[in-house]
Amino acid sequence: MAIQPIRLFGDPVLRQRAIEVVDFDRELHTLVSDLTDTMLDAPGAGLAAPQIGVGLRVFTWYVDGEVGHLVNPVLDLSEEEQYGEEGCLSIPELSFDCTRALSVVARGFDMHGEPVTIEGSDLLARAIQHETDHLDGVLFIDRLDAEARKVAMKAIRESDWFGMDQPTVKVSPHPTNGLGL
Repeated sequence: MAIQPIRLFGDPVLRQRAIEVVDFDRELHTLVSDLTDTMLDAPGAGLAAPQIGVGLRVFTWYVDGEVGHLVNPVLDLSEEEQYGEEGCLSIPELSFDCTRALSVVARGFDMHGEPVTIEGSDLLARAIQHETDHLDGVLFIDRLDAEARKVAMKAIRESDWFGMDQPTVKVSPHPTNGLGL
């Protein structure tokens, strides 16, 4: 539907736990479409609703040519781990090595409210864990060891985008009766 501005590190919405989706309606369909369009335009391997300023438990992914979305995810993680490069559209142009579970079984719903189970390993597992973290207000740099996190924070502070103004969100003073995000 529309490409939305991506919120950057420092925006408070990225540190808040998103709320469960209860209405599987046209607004949710629009949100999934906006997330998908924004993710593909960026481009990225995933995008969570808080990254475009919407505090709902929804994310999209694009891995190995497959586009998908998940609403209200619950994850079962493997004990086996993977260690590798990870980046984030809210922390542009930077990536750091991060430990994640090697595989995941993610249960949730599609935008129509139908139950969905996604099983993935490697990059898909990493993307699903990364985006679910966003829904809990956790950034991947929070998962780095102390030394790596210190390096990451220094790189963030030195980046061209750090401290840039966040998009202004205008809220209608009128009741929307659930017709607007």
